[in-house]
Amino acid sequence: MLLNEMDDDAARSALHACCASTAWIERMMRARPFRDVPAVLDAADRALSEISEDDLDEALAGHPRIGDRPDNASSAREQAGVAGSAAPVLARLRERNASYEQRFGHVYLVFANGRPADELLAILDRRMTNDAATERRVVRRELAKINRARLLRMLSTERTADEGVSR
Repeated sequence: MLLNEMDDDAARSALHACCASTAWIERMMRARPFRDVPAVLDAADRALSEISEDDLDEALAGHPRIGDRPDNASSAREQAGVAGSAAPVLARLRERNASYEQRFGHVYLVFANGRPADELLAILDRRMTNDAATERRVVRRELAKINRARLLRMLSTERTADEGVSR
């Protein structure tokens, strides 16, 4: 598995593309070598469950607002369903993002994965009724989904590259 073979700097960089929490990355680094893909995903979930609230905030800071111009390829791919949305929906999403951030103190994080803006807006509106503790639990679950999807994409790319080399 390429993630095991990378030097520490390359592995940290690859993991940072999945999650911006330094503590999460270091926990993943200590879990190496991974025996297989399920072991990577288990380690990712465990690492996320162990990070502090400040570390979670660091991870959240690595995500653009839903509906804003994504600042990395992963976010652009994940928010692709928002790109073609109607202007009024996007305006409402921007407005509700601001309300969410004012209420909870961090970016609205959701596993977007190609979902349209109106669906993400409906989820945001439902989550606005959460208390702060409940919302933090929801955010961790959503971040776990995002981390897993990004890891699977990275590991799938590794397998494809490995298969291409062996042909």
